[in-house]
Formats: sequence, structure tokens, C-alpha cells
Amino acid sequence: MISVITPVYNGESFIESCIKVVIEQNCSDVEHIIIDGGSQDKTVEIIQQYADQYPHIRWISEGDQGQSDAMNKGINLAKGEIITILNVDDFYEPNVLNRVLDIFKTLPENSFLVGNCQVWNINGNVRFINKPNKLNLADLLLGWSVYPHPINPSAYFYHKSLHDEVGLYKIEDHYTMDLDFILRVVQKAKVKYVDEIFGNYRYIPGTKTFKDRRKGEGKSRFEPLFAIYYQQLSPLEKVQFMIKNFWLKKFLSKIKHFLKHPDKLLPYLTRKPN
Repeated sequence: MISVITPVYNGESFIESCIKVVIEQNCSDVEHIIIDGGSQDKTVEIIQQYADQYPHIRWISEGDQGQSDAMNKGINLAKGEIITILNVDDFYEPNVLNRVLDIFKTLPENSFLVGNCQVWNINGNVRFINKPNKLNLADLLLGWSVYPHPINPSAYFYHKSLHDEVGLYKIEDHYTMDLDFILRVVQKAKVKYVDEIFGNYRYIPGTKTFKDRRKGEGKSRFEPLFAIYYQQLSPLEKVQFMIKNFWLKKFLSKIKHFLKHPDKLLPYLTRKPN
């Protein structure tokens, strides 16, 4: 069984569409666990309306310590052996849950399955497709511009038993908890990447992530996290990381140079070797 966990707080604008996304998957082996943080709008009313009709929906509404706390509550309630987090404003591709169940039949215990994720803007256009096909710790630490990490949990699924290996989401972390979890998981899990679109992420004004990146604080939050996990690399991995990072910086420096001085690009490309 797949346990879809949705944390929500004052999400009346999206909660109904989120619930319908799971219903329309037509998956007979799923439960949808909704953890409401004590919403003051019509969120609870909408959840109750659908829970009365669909027995696969389980929910609670109570105060919590934020999104990580809500996700952990859902994980502890989950009956399924496979976990996925579906934020209230995100959605799956059609028939993804059945597809994921089929794939997991071929995977060993403690697997972490990752697909691609479409990123949408407020105008309903796809900005880009996140394809995180390098999922080892050393490569992920090089950063988004080299090897992107999975950008949204709608595009990855994993065995619940992995939490016994790496722990739950960190309650005190309100911004990088997904990435922190991924950096722990890739060290313990059997990682499987599938080049198919699983999830869809709406990058829209008003959300926590949108505000954070608009303020330019995303990088400042990631760097301390990367520094912590860098210390967990082996000596050989650290050397390989430093070499890759050195050449990456040289490459980016060249790019910046030619963007400022485009007239120098052609002579550089056509120069003869010494």
C-alpha cells in the first residue's frame, strides 16, 4: 500500500484539488492521510466532506510545530509500506500511483524511487522539468547547477522502513527538511531513478519556498547543510569532490567572463592550440 501524506494549514484554495488528485489516480491500494495544523479557514470542512465519502481518506486536525512535524505525524499514522508526501498545491501525473506500485514490486527493501518533476508557474506554464539522475551524496553536494536534487516530494516514493535507518524529518527545520532527508537517505537506501514524470510542483507567489527564494535566502540555507554532509564523505570522495568543484568554478568563471565580453568568445573558440 502507498500512504500519501498531505500536511496542510489554511489550504482551502487547494485542498479539494489535492484530494481529487489522489481519487483520480484510481489506485485501489492507497490511503490518503491529511494532517491539518488547525486551519482557521474552510480546509477542515472540505476534508470532512470528502472523508465522509471516501474511506481511503484519514485525517486529523490539531496544532503542530510546522510542516516537518505534520509530515512525521502522517508517517507514524501510515499503514502503507510505501511513503510519499503530496503538498496541498502539488499533483501527480495520471496513473502514477499504480505505476509506482508496479516498480516497487521489483525493488528490494529500503528503496528510494525518484522520477522527474514538472515545475509550473502561476500562469499555468511549465518552467522546466527537474531530472535528478545523479543521486549520490558527493554529486548532490556540488549543488543545483551541476546535479539537481529532487525538487519536490510529489516525484519520489520510498519504503517507510527507511525512517528506521535515517530518522524522521527534523521538526526544527522549516525550509530544507526535504533536502536534509534526501542527503540522509541516499547514503542508506537502494536508490532507483526512473526517467518518467511522476510529480508536478507549482512554484507560485505566497508559498514559503517562493518567498524564501525571492529574498535570495535559498543558497544561504543550503550551504550550511552541505557543509555538514561534506564531513560525511570518505577521504577519496572529498578529493574527488574538490577536483570537480575546482573545474566547476573555472567553468563558471569563463561563462561569466564571456557574458560580459561576448566579443572575445569567437577568438577563444577558434584559437589554435600551442
